[in-house]
Amino acid sequence: MDPSKLRYSKTHEWVHLDGDICTIGLTQYAVEQLTDIIFIDLPDVNDPVLTGDSFGEVESVKAVNDIYSPVTGDITDVNKKLESEPGLVSKDPYGKGWLIKVRVSSKQSLDQLMTAEQYAAQIKSEEH
Repeated sequence: MDPSKLRYSKTHEWVHLDGDICTIGLTQYAVEQLTDIIFIDLPDVNDPVLTGDSFGEVESVKAVNDIYSPVTGDITDVNKKLESEPGLVSKDPYGKGWLIKVRVSSKQSLDQLMTAEQYAAQIKSEEH
């Protein structure tokens, strides 16, 4: 995925909408802050997710952090490769390291999420 064409949440998840399916992952900035990711706990297919609610956890050598859903809907796919290879999130956060896919309820717009430029500005403000 091209990071410049994605939408972003304040909690460092990225979203790509294709039809009514959103692919969700962690941003490059998030995985750099976490450092070595050793475990990812993801939900099951068909589980519902709500905007702003936690749907899983990512564990690094530093800490355990919740992962929050930027959209509301039902999970259609979970990246099972992350069970045995959690480091994929760090190596390829916008590609093979995606987390879940969600069928969004209603024709949800991603307008409430940040553009790549807005997200870059948020990161810059957090670093100071």
